[in-house]
Amino acid sequence: MFDYIEGKIAEKNPGHVVLDVNGIGYGMNISLNTYTRIDKLERVKLFTHVAFKVENTNPVGFDVFGFYDVKERELFRYLISVSRVGNSTAMVMLSAMPPEEIVQAISGQDYKRLQTVKGIGAKAAQRIVMELKDKLDKEFQIGDNLTETYNLNKEEALSGLVMLGFNRMQASKALDKIIDKSSEPLSVEVLIKEALKIL
Repeated sequence: MFDYIEGKIAEKNPGHVVLDVNGIGYGMNISLNTYTRIDKLERVKLFTHVAFKVENTNPVGFDVFGFYDVKERELFRYLISVSRVGNSTAMVMLSAMPPEEIVQAISGQDYKRLQTVKGIGAKAAQRIVMELKDKLDKEFQIGDNLTETYNLNKEEALSGLVMLGFNRMQASKALDKIIDKSSEPLSVEVLIKEALKIL
C-alpha cells in the first residue's frame, strides 16, 4: 500500500483534503494539526495510513488518513493500537491538541489533560497511559522537553517570524530560550509574541 501521496491541493477543510495527482483526486482524512500546517500551501506531500473497513468479516472499503509528517502518523498508529481507541478517536485527539502535547500528557501521566479530549474518559485515559507511556518515552525520547525536531509549535513560530522578516538563526535562538524557560508547552501565538520581545 502507498506510503505517501504528493499533489496539488484541490479541496480542503479542517477534517478532509483532496490531493490532485495527475488528474486523479485522492481524498484523505486529516487532523486539525495537519490542516493548520497545509492551510497556506498549494502543493503538499502527506504521509498516509490506510484502514480497511470490515463488515461481517468482509472488507467493504477503506479509509485513507493523511499526515503532514511521519511523527504525527506514528503517534496516530500508537494511539489506535490502544484497546478501544479507534481511528476516529485518535484523529479527535490529534485535532484537540498538538502531537507533542499528547506525547507529553501520556509521558507525564496527565490524565486530566487527556480527558479534555471529547470521548476520552477516565478509564480511556488510564488505558492510553498504561499501554503507551513506555513506548512513547522510547520512541520520542521524552525528557524535560521534547526534542527540537518534534516541537511543531516551535517550527510554526519560526516560520512565522521568518515571514515577518527576522533572521532565521536569531529567531530560532530566541525561541529556544523561551521554550527552555517554560515548564509547559506554549502555543504558536505565545511563542511569537514572546520572541518579538527579545528580537
